[in-house]
Amino acid sequence: MRAFLAAAFSLALAIPATAGVTIDEFKTDGGLTVWHVQEDSIPFVALELRFQGGASLDAEGKRGAINLMTGLIEEGAAGLDARAFAKARDGLAASFSYAVYDDTLSVSAKFLTENRDEALELLRQSLTSPRFDQDAIDRVRAQVISGIRSDEKDPSSIAGQAFDARVYGTHPYGTDRSGTVDSVTALTRDDILAAFQSTVVRDRLYISVVGDISREELGPVLDTLLADLPETGAPLPPAASPVFDGETVVIPFETPQSVAMFGQPGVPFDHPDYFAAYLLNVVLGGGGFESRLMQEVREKRGLTYGVYSYLVDKDGADVWLGSVQSANNRIGEAMEVIKAEWARMQSEGVTETELEDAKRYLTGSYPLRFDGNGPIADILVGMQMQGMGTDYIATRNDRVNAVTLEQINRVAREFLKPEQLSFTVVGQPEGL
Repeated sequence: MRAFLAAAFSLALAIPATAGVTIDEFKTDGGLTVWHVQEDSIPFVALELRFQGGASLDAEGKRGAINLMTGLIEEGAAGLDARAFAKARDGLAASFSYAVYDDTLSVSAKFLTENRDEALELLRQSLTSPRFDQDAIDRVRAQVISGIRSDEKDPSSIAGQAFDARVYGTHPYGTDRSGTVDSVTALTRDDILAAFQSTVVRDRLYISVVGDISREELGPVLDTLLADLPETGAPLPPAASPVFDGETVVIPFETPQSVAMFGQPGVPFDHPDYFAAYLLNVVLGGGGFESRLMQEVREKRGLTYGVYSYLVDKDGADVWLGSVQSANNRIGEAMEVIKAEWARMQSEGVTETELEDAKRYLTGSYPLRFDGNGPIADILVGMQMQGMGTDYIATRNDRVNAVTLEQINRVAREFLKPEQLSFTVVGQPEGL
């Protein structure tokens, strides 16, 4: 059965969305909103659940509780301990995964049609009756602490955490969702139960399902799966107020290469100029080897293997970030080139050729994302959380192509803020 599942997963991943994705949005009798794509070509279903809030819902003084709790959900449920739960899941040739991010807790499930009822019952038990046995808590806690200690020695992790603390301050975004060694060590089973009850709830739940199941079958299945979840959880945190002061902060760390994180205020996804900003970023630093930053910093000067910029749309903040690594004696020059390119793009904008190349890059790569039931389900649930309509897939490339040279250069003038571009550098940089 496991061999058949592997073959089915491979087939599912090989099915392109060449004919488009037809999304059926409906409410179950139990009041759940669902985005559904029926795909009967193979007997396989992908289910995605997203609980809004994620690690940002950690209680005060309990940083890392939701991260630890998420790692424990599949470590036994109801009458099954961790080993028995894994054996039951594998015996059904099902796949479950649980992950937490700043703003979401995600649950992904993949299963064969013939084992649907048994797989969903096992999933239901993990979502409603996780055991949180002490031996499992101790084992997973040790894994988390090991990861935290590893990050404490990694320049990239140090830079990211220091940059977040500087930009977001006391907001949950300002601290690592894994917590600290001290905060995770102090967590009790009661803390983990409280984290679960505050996070895995119905009123902030988003659902997508893709595969061999009809709407008529799906509604009752989901109502049964999720009926016993609490209706409400902990309140969402307020929006963050990111601070970008345009300064450079250096954190000494013994390493042959310095790591720099940099950023400025971003652009919300629902802003009418978002697609122009997205294309602008492709030209600036998000378009691989053809981006301006990569050309100027790597190709022309050989200062780095890679430099990137990207728009980040969090629930509570919108930021425009980037990163670069370079030798200690060259990181200063790399940063000066980045600052110069940031300012040049603001003042001069992009060329018609750059805009058209960026459009081809974005529109050509977009269909490749829809390469199977699992990826499609993941995309659909993300679309819901960002407030997109079910027509977004069909209209997204049109929105990209609608951006004009005049618009993108106006956006460059208005949204690029070289005077606010802030750097956090970890290493032994010379001349900073």
